[in-house]
Amino acid sequence: MSQLSNLNVNSGSNDRERIDITFPNGDVRQVLSGTSVLDIARSAGTSLGKNAVAARLNGRLVDLSESVRGHASLEILLPADEDSLPIYRRSAASLLAQAVKRLYGGNAAVRLGDSQVAKDGFYYEFELPAALSADDLPAIEREMRKIAEENQPIRSRKISRAEALALFRERNEPYKVERLEESPESLELRIYEQGEWMDLYSEPLLPSPGRLKAFKLLSVAGAYWNGDSERPVLQRIQGSAFPRKEQLDEHLLLLEEAKKRDHRKLGRELKLFMFSDQAPGMPFFLPNGMSLRTELENFSRDIQLRSGYDEVRSPFMMNRRLWEESGHWDHYKDNMYFSELDDEAFALKPMNCPGHMLMYKNELRSYRDLPIRMMEFGQVHRHEYSGALNGLMRVRTFCQDDAHLFVLPNQIEDEIGKVMDLIDRMYRVFGFDYRIELSTRPEDSMGSEELWDEAENALRRVLEDRGVEYVLNEGDGAFYGPKIDYHVLDALGRSWQCGTIQLDFQMPEKFDLWYVGEDGGKHRPVVIHRAIYGSIDRFIGILIEHYAGAFPLWLAPVQVRVLPVSAHYDDYAFEVRKMLRDAGLRVEADVSGNKLGYKMRAAQQDKVPYVLVVGEKERESGSVNVRRYNGGEQVMMSLDAAIEALKEEKRVNS
Repeated sequence: MSQLSNLNVNSGSNDRERIDITFPNGDVRQVLSGTSVLDIARSAGTSLGKNAVAARLNGRLVDLSESVRGHASLEILLPADEDSLPIYRRSAASLLAQAVKRLYGGNAAVRLGDSQVAKDGFYYEFELPAALSADDLPAIEREMRKIAEENQPIRSRKISRAEALALFRERNEPYKVERLEESPESLELRIYEQGEWMDLYSEPLLPSPGRLKAFKLLSVAGAYWNGDSERPVLQRIQGSAFPRKEQLDEHLLLLEEAKKRDHRKLGRELKLFMFSDQAPGMPFFLPNGMSLRTELENFSRDIQLRSGYDEVRSPFMMNRRLWEESGHWDHYKDNMYFSELDDEAFALKPMNCPGHMLMYKNELRSYRDLPIRMMEFGQVHRHEYSGALNGLMRVRTFCQDDAHLFVLPNQIEDEIGKVMDLIDRMYRVFGFDYRIELSTRPEDSMGSEELWDEAENALRRVLEDRGVEYVLNEGDGAFYGPKIDYHVLDALGRSWQCGTIQLDFQMPEKFDLWYVGEDGGKHRPVVIHRAIYGSIDRFIGILIEHYAGAFPLWLAPVQVRVLPVSAHYDDYAFEVRKMLRDAGLRVEADVSGNKLGYKMRAAQQDKVPYVLVVGEKERESGSVNVRRYNGGEQVMMSLDAAIEALKEEKRVNS
């Protein structure tokens, strides 16, 4: 360690204790107790003080006004640091709220709802006298820039929960008061003030709004307070912010590309699925979408059957007693749909696992029978607030590619390894990279701590023995067991949680599952819950956006479209279509009578992988003119050669 220098903050403070500040590189700086983080940063260098965003003080995130009272470790955060980005976005959300207050009537007319920083940006919710539209966003953004240019310093101070409640009751902010009443009394809070503006945060803001140069408001929409359709509709303004303009510009380009790939837009254009007010949040799969879905199911089914799985099917609805026995009633009933039959309460299944437990229990099992691998494409129903519904990504009913493996304790790690190999093999077909998270015991877990420790350690051993990199996600396991989650990365680098492997010692106890061991006694199996796609419906939404609707040949709903150059060649087009269909390809012939150029554009818009053009020359020679989607050249091939090439491409990519 090196002793760099001393810092005296003012005269008259010589009786204050000197304390050591240790920086991440091991350097030590001595300052007077009570010196602010900002002054320490300035003492370490003009540039550091000018560019500092916030700091980590003894590992705790603090703003620059925080006073340091004792010996401490200190890391100054700069704009390029990963932890700085949420601070820019939180500060932009605060600036947004100040601008909305100024423009729409101040404290007398505007009520503040929730504010949230997310991976891609931020939002703030408001109760306002009138509804906003996208046309109002430029004026709000101009007001934000005006406030930023004023660049008044942002002051902060600690405040107790009781003080905060009194303050926000006085300011007539009922939503803030509700959130405070829900918070623990020990929560450490800070009030941030700038001019007429104040807000409450538990994490830092920038030292002044003038530091915000790169922000953009993106949308406004209604959002039920707390996501509850019985509560008021607030107006949620979303935006994004970055330390540098180039980062914002890059992000906006990515958003434009994401809009083009939006699965809801492409789903309509490609006639894959629809929704109806008669079944909110429940997708209808049209013929093209059903073709895609069936291909995905068959691909997965074939691999699993060849990997030792047995396919089963369980009922959609089972009685309340089953859900109480499984633990779902205590942990999940708010997300379930109920009915009554013959004076008995029933529920639509939100998960497939209890049905599989009953199937295991249906007959006597020996240790020689294990592992037993049950797979099901099971339709499940889960209640979602209407404000949370989002195309295929968030629905109220979906098909889950579930499996439950009943294993001996000494088979756990080997079976989990095989599942990991299976998931990896399937994801590689779609071109997905992925990252892995290990999620541990949640607060509402059931079962003993010893069994949870055993399950968590087993998952850790598998990951570490295989040399797999993973992120620890503490407290996010299922209520019955820890899990390994797979987050796939699509073509735009966005992350989607899909596959999961869950290790469960609890349900075998709940359902009194057993097998006859080698010693002739009764023993408990262990259950591995496993999904690869997760929700097939959601996975289809992800694939639509990943491929921008231009699916590989094996997945495409229509794989080939035959285009006669005129009506004279319709008969040959039908002949070609028949031969392709006989070869197992999904084919259409466009005999609409439109000009060839129009037909070509229509095939391009429908993202058909291959177009075969036929005319006099092709008919005479038994050939076709082949053009690939988004390809410029047309290639003349014999029909037999074209069929073999298409079959080979379909086979290789599936």
